[in-house]
Amino acid sequence: MASKFLKEFREFAVKGNVVDMAVGIIIGGAFTLIVQSLVKSVMNPVLGLLIGGVDFADFFLILKEGATPGPYASLAAAQQAGAVTLDYGLFLNAVISFVIVALSVFLLVRTINRLKREEAVAPKAATDKACPHCFMTIPIKASKCGHCTADLDVADRVPDKAV
Repeated sequence: MASKFLKEFREFAVKGNVVDMAVGIIIGGAFTLIVQSLVKSVMNPVLGLLIGGVDFADFFLILKEGATPGPYASLAAAQQAGAVTLDYGLFLNAVISFVIVALSVFLLVRTINRLKREEAVAPKAATDKACPHCFMTIPIKASKCGHCTADLDVADRVPDKAV
């Protein structure tokens, strides 16, 4: 009984979809770390500089004063004093991170879809042609048109390709 269960579990775990999903989750986690670093280390300082040198992480509202009364210079100072805060700056950082991840995924999917469309549009070997007499679509190897019954000249027929 246990060996059957283990066999089924092994078959499930090594299926292509499960492995692909696991790889996607691992890469997604690593990508999220990169985006968080980009937002925290690159974008927030630039945006903060544009709005007067303020770090978004320090945007907060005090809902209840802590043991030592404010004003607090930073979110960390407010939390250390025991103040209850509404940390909208951290939320703003998360929104920026989400937008960057969503934009990156959109661009990736868009590129993949374009490549698939180009592959689908790639010319394929012709299997039909137009009859030179009635212009109806007929098989490329036809010797007689099935619509107008005209005999096709040798020049109108495509010879079999040597294999």
